[in-house]
Parts: sequence; structure tokens; C-alpha cells
Amino acid sequence: MTTFVDRVVLHLQAGDGGHGCVSILREKFKPLGGPDGGNGGHGGSVSLVVDPQVHTLLDFHFRPHVKAENGKGGAGSNRDGANGQNLVVKVPNGTVVQTPDGEVLADLVGVGTTLEIARGGRGGRGNAALANSRRRAPGFAELGEPGDRLDVVLELKSVADVGLVGFPSAGKSSLISVISAAKPKIADYPFTTLVPNLGVVRADSHTFTVADVPGLIPGAATGKGLGLEFLRHIERCAVIAHVIDCAALETERDPIADIDVIEAELAAYGGLADRPRLVVLNKIDIPDARDMAELVRPDLEARGLRVFEVSAITREGLRELTFAMAELVEARRAATPVAEPTRLVIRPLAVDDAGFTVEADGDAFVVRGRQPERWVRQTNFDNDEAVGYLADRLARLGVEEALAKAGAEPGSLVRIGDREFDWQPTLYAGADYVPGARGTDVRLQEAPARVGAAERLAARKARRRRPEDETLPGGDEAAELPDGDDEAGPEDQ
Repeated sequence: MTTFVDRVVLHLQAGDGGHGCVSILREKFKPLGGPDGGNGGHGGSVSLVVDPQVHTLLDFHFRPHVKAENGKGGAGSNRDGANGQNLVVKVPNGTVVQTPDGEVLADLVGVGTTLEIARGGRGGRGNAALANSRRRAPGFAELGEPGDRLDVVLELKSVADVGLVGFPSAGKSSLISVISAAKPKIADYPFTTLVPNLGVVRADSHTFTVADVPGLIPGAATGKGLGLEFLRHIERCAVIAHVIDCAALETERDPIADIDVIEAELAAYGGLADRPRLVVLNKIDIPDARDMAELVRPDLEARGLRVFEVSAITREGLRELTFAMAELVEARRAATPVAEPTRLVIRPLAVDDAGFTVEADGDAFVVRGRQPERWVRQTNFDNDEAVGYLADRLARLGVEEALAKAGAEPGSLVRIGDREFDWQPTLYAGADYVPGARGTDVRLQEAPARVGAAERLAARKARRRRPEDETLPGGDEAAELPDGDDEAGPEDQ
């Protein structure tokens, strides 16, 4: 059984960047040869590309999770990690990419059209790339940046030249089956066709595609029946053909009323008023249907519509119909301007644009900006030296000054990305980095509390006390002043 899927939710995850490496060169006669940690590789990106061999979104219906390869971590001896392989996802022509909220991100029309939908994370730098004149042997490296993670909605709007519209059981599927090589399901009950059928038609030297839109009934544009689900497939059609069942048994229906009802639904859906129309009076192999077609033909032609009487059973009138379709399609193609390739527009930042903002959010101050947030993501907060390096970068960018202007005080809660911390500007402002043990920063170490005189005296007495003094009568007093000392010396005061 053929399954047609034209709307899916895709869960995308780009590759994470690899971590940088912390390494110190150690060779014979070079015990401390300097940092040689390599950089991490970039994560792979996820791109959508239009492929002419893909016609539905069925594959994504069963496998909605898409993940690109992660970048590899760096290694010693200045070896950089490998980049993650980019992932190319093939989609049908006419795919519209939307957010879950309905915002259109891209309209993928044309074979080869490519959209990078999820960008891979940047690899972290190793300690060799972080070394400078002050940090000659950094004891930290940058973490890899996480890749983009997002959900998108893929909606397929078939790219067909001619769209067949009409009531259920009007003969649309039968018509496609005889003018093309398509083999749709055909039966004698309404709503046999549950999904759009697409067929390729060749008329002399012209080739075009024909699609039927199932389930159009009164109220379809407002969600009744199946019509709303498939009306989107008519948006890209160059020609709209009304297929009318002239042998309908319902007494309240007639060809003109059927056309009026379908036109009302197309108008309610919107955006289709400029498409040329054809009227196909079907099933004229039945005598009563032929009489009905001859009766209503003058009224339809009086409306300016081109009318064709056909029979999918005897194939009567099909040649004239296909050539008329080809003529309108070619005219539409000639009138449509050639699509120009998309040009990339580079908009540089203003000279005084620091690239971040500071806003008060309740008791916290939120710093937003591409650079600060990326620096925070790449910082290993278990390493004091890495935290001090981050603080220096933020100070040079002007974040501390902006926080002070926004009203932040020492101890205020500051949020950058998904990290929160208490702001202590005195730790960094005006304090230069002093090299110390790798992985540490003296500016982050708490100064030991000064020991008072009373504590020093108690410690001295404890060191002089002997175990046997505790057994003597009044041993505590004797132990305090051994060797006949009657009072504490000046150093104990």
C-alpha cells in the first residue's frame, strides 16, 4: 500500500564541537617543552537539499530524528581533532520549512536548492593556541561548543503544472490514469483517493505534470473533510482544471453548481484567482451525461471558460484536453520570470557596537550577546585558570563596565547563557594575571584569615605541653610555664 506523507516534524541536532586538549611537551632533555595541546574539530552541520528523486516526506515520518557527527577532540603534539561530517538531508521539490509556531524559514523550490538549517558547534582551542606572553603554559583548554538543536516542520506543496479539482468520485483519478503512467486506486465510492496523485503527461514535444486534489467538498477551506489537508498542493499549479461528473445521481447537483462550490472553496483558501481555468465534463460515455454536457456547455463558455467533453473509459476528447493543458502550461512558463539566484548580503556591525546587551531581569542582570554566550559555553568552570581567563575576556569586552552602569553591585546575580554567578568585580578589575600552578588563578583564591595573638599563644602552649605534665597536681598551670618561667615572653603577648 502506497503511503503519502506531506507534513512531518523533524528533530534536528547538529554535531558538537570537540574539546581542546591540555598537554605539555615532555621529551628527553625537554621536560617542560611548552604547551602542545591541539584544537578540537568542528561539529557537522545539517543541510536540506532538494532532490528530484524524492517525492514525499515518508522517510522522515518513520525516522524524524536527524543528527550530524560530532567533532573529535584535540590531542597532544599539536594534533587537531577531525571535523564532524556534514549531514545532507534530501527533501522533495516544493518543501516549505517552518518553525513549530508557523514561521516560514525557507521555501525550497528548484532542484539543488540548499538550506543549512542547523550549524555545527565550533571546536575548542587547545592550550597551545591559548598561550601568550603572560600565559606561557596554560593549564586549560576550551570546551567544544554544542551544535544547534531545533525542531522544524516540513510541509510539502507539490510542484505540479495542472491541478485537477472537483467533488469526490468526479473521475479525477481515472483521468490521470489514462493521460499518464500513474496508477492510482480507482473505485466506485466517494473518497477513494485519500492522498494526492501525481502523473507526468507528454503532449507532442511538451511535458508537464498533473496532480489531483482529493476531498474537496463544501467547507473544505475551513477544515471540513480532507480538502484543507491537500489544498496546499494547488498553490504551485499553473493551471486549474475543474473535473465535473456529468452523470451524478444527486438531483440537487448540476455541473454549474459544482463549479461554483469549488470556486468558493478556492477563493476562501486564497491566492488562486490568477490561475487559468479549464472545465472537463467527464463521463460522457453515459448517454444522460452526454446530454447534460451539451446542455451546460453554452453557459460555461459564456463565462469565458474553455470546456472539454471527455470520457476516461472511451478516451474520447483526451487528446484535445492534453494539448490545451500543454498550451496553457507553456504560456505560464513563458510569462514567469526566471528566478535569480539568492545573493548573500553582508551587514557589518556598527563601529560602536560591542555585540552584547545588559538587561535587568528581577534581581538578576542578564548579559545577551553572541560572543559572551559562546565564551561561557566553551569555559570549563571546574578549572580556576579557565574561569579567570573568561573573566579577563569579559572585562576587555566591556561587560563589567556595562554591568556597573546598569546598577549591578558586588554580589549581584549575573546570568550569561545558561550560567549564573555572583558578580565580584574587585577580583578582576585592575588585577593582572600572575602565572601560578597550572589550572589555578591566584585572583580566585580566598586569602587565608590572619591568626590572632590569642590563637598563636594557645598553639605555642600546646606545642610545649608534655604528656606527663597532665598527671601532676596542678599540671595545667605547671605545663603552661615550664622551666621556671613565671610569665610569658614578649613574643607571646
